Amino acid sequence: MCGITGQFDTRGAREIDRAVLQRMNDSQQHRGPDEGSLHLEPGVGFGHRRLSIIDIATGQQPLFNEDGSVVVVFNGEIYNYQELIPELQAAGHVFHTKSDTECIVHAWEQWGEDCVQRFRGMFAFALWDRNRQTLFMARDRLGVKPMYYALLDDGLLLFGSELKSLMAHPGLKRDIDPLAIEEYFALGYVAEPRSIFRQALKLPPGHSLAMRRGQPVGQPREYWDVRFTLDNPMSAEDACAELQQRLRESVKLRMIAEVPLGAFLSGGVDSSAVVQAMAGLSSGPVNTCSIAFKDPKYNESQFAQMVADRYRTNHRVETVDSDDFDLVDTLARLYDEPYADSSAIPTYRVCQLARKHVTVALSGDGGDEAMGGYRRYRLHLMEERMRASMPESVRRPVFGLLGRLYPKADWAPRVLRAKTTFEGMARNSVEGYFHSVSLLRGPARQALYSASLKRALGGYNALSLFERHAARAGTDDPLALIQYLDFKTYLVGDINTKVDRASMAHSLEVREPLMDHPLVEWLATLPSSLKMRGNEGKYLLKKAMEPVLPNDVLYRPKMGFAVPLARWFRGPLRERVRGALADSPMFEGGWLERAPVMQLVSEHQSGSYDHSTPLWTLLMFDAFLRNAVGEARTPMAA
Repeated sequence: MCGITGQFDTRGAREIDRAVLQRMNDSQQHRGPDEGSLHLEPGVGFGHRRLSIIDIATGQQPLFNEDGSVVVVFNGEIYNYQELIPELQAAGHVFHTKSDTECIVHAWEQWGEDCVQRFRGMFAFALWDRNRQTLFMARDRLGVKPMYYALLDDGLLLFGSELKSLMAHPGLKRDIDPLAIEEYFALGYVAEPRSIFRQALKLPPGHSLAMRRGQPVGQPREYWDVRFTLDNPMSAEDACAELQQRLRESVKLRMIAEVPLGAFLSGGVDSSAVVQAMAGLSSGPVNTCSIAFKDPKYNESQFAQMVADRYRTNHRVETVDSDDFDLVDTLARLYDEPYADSSAIPTYRVCQLARKHVTVALSGDGGDEAMGGYRRYRLHLMEERMRASMPESVRRPVFGLLGRLYPKADWAPRVLRAKTTFEGMARNSVEGYFHSVSLLRGPARQALYSASLKRALGGYNALSLFERHAARAGTDDPLALIQYLDFKTYLVGDINTKVDRASMAHSLEVREPLMDHPLVEWLATLPSSLKMRGNEGKYLLKKAMEPVLPNDVLYRPKMGFAVPLARWFRGPLRERVRGALADSPMFEGGWLERAPVMQLVSEHQSGSYDHSTPLWTLLMFDAFLRNAVGEARTPMAA
């Protein structure tokens, strides 16, 4: 696990400024505190920060092939490198290290751009082939590892693991992309391939980009996508057995390391499944860690302890104060872009705890998307059944009117909070799901936006992002479609972003066995009835784990990794929220209107409405403008 960065002159072979490249590399020191190295040649500069995990003695980067004509910088792990090395050696390639990194340069020589098809792992890398005068970048299939890049006006291309490495170059324009603001306030993150700055992009998951010197920079090429065929005829019993075997193999691959290794144990099904597999593969006790909360409404530690006791792990628990809100500015600097998932706070803390004891931790991330675990999936399927019972020509006007007329009733019992349901029923499947995952719904976003921002958006709605992905999903199965949408949006933009930045802030490598792409591909062949049965999400995983995990862990209500925002904003953060949002650069920059923002603050603090999610979203946008952009922010035109 590392941080990579670099520069490439797409037009010629001008000299790369070593001092600037050094600053770009140093900005990511937290990603790799063990070593930092540069490579420069005419028109090319690579930087690497190393967190030593595999082949500690000889795996330094930038790394070269035999004659030095191919050089690579790499972030991540190629888990099947031990299979690839003998295959490449048999083809005549000479290895000088035992690292997975060296597989990349030789695989490039052997298979060219198709080398990525042979890699099983999480990765983002860039390589320069002097003989072919080609720069090649690639990102793993599920977007576990990040890759930003930007083409400057003078033809210089920048790339890096984090946006801050690009921001260290004086040539990067920090003009904020209005469309990114719309995506952020809808989803809580800026979705691939966009970044918060117009000039910078994210390489999408499952894509590569090849650039030949002297030629225009083209578009990324997709090399992988998940296909929900749902046509596997196996029985539930056989599927359980195969899932157990596949999970065990995926975990085994991710236990290869030359440093202390452990796992996050939240007390949920996914992390517990990973830990039980690790226990069966380990000669000694597994290192596990979890966060406990003083507020019992958010505390899952008793369930984590059940699993830890059953498998006699070396379990460490740290209690987080329910008022652990001192990370607001830290998170803004950490994520570079506005990012509104408040569970970033406990994620940061659990990574901090884990790093005290291990360098690598396995997690259960990706299980909800692959196996149908989110509560919102169940609610969406209920809405889908209701939609199917009524023609759209009737449903849209009737429920659209009810949605507009019915009051927002956050204070009421859940059964009486019908406004969202009515609004969802008036929409088609994709619109309904987008509506359900939006942090601020369309009218609420529009109420906040300034007139100048609305003009800059030109009618753009973040819904179009979902519609674009849905058009490529290749399925109309209600569950499979929204799983596909989450693979393309939420998993990458929210979950993977959160875990990568939080773990790398502490120089901790996190590996995700449930995002193993062969496992994901196999699960996508299984019918949706094996993922959600009745009201039970993750049906197959729970059935497969019944012999090895407590029922109280498998069949309890899902809690999530939440923080008490509503109470914070009415109590200990009351004045901070009001003060920050009353005098925010989002107003002087011309992005948002002050009056509707302050109305949200007043309504929430009076107790009449729960606006905690919109307020956190606004607070993190404000923190981004103050911390990540600072004096270089670009105001909207009046």
